[in-house]
Amino acid sequence: MSIQPAPAYEPPYVMAVFTSVRTRDDTGYPETNARMNEIVRANPGLLGYESARTPGGLGITVAYFRDHDSLAEWRENLEHQAAMKHGRAHWYESYTLHVATVERSHGFVRDNG
Repeated sequence: MSIQPAPAYEPPYVMAVFTSVRTRDDTGYPETNARMNEIVRANPGLLGYESARTPGGLGITVAYFRDHDSLAEWRENLEHQAAMKHGRAHWYESYTLHVATVERSHGFVRDNG
């Protein structure tokens, strides 16, 4: 399986960039993270997402949504809101969220054929 970035979607669309530093308390995090992945994937406006964490602990997740209404559906989901509240209390030292409308998008994939 090769690692690929999310594809270039047809603009305009919305992206949410969540950058975080976690605490050492991982209790319940993997299970909650798996559940949040299930919920967001059920959002019909989700185009895709990608996530990475540096060895130093900085995590970045970028989620791409068709429009602001789709992002609002994710933000307002009650399970997601409970996870956000628990995350602030237990899992995150700090985080930032940036939301933007993408006006231009393109990509490249090498043809090794």
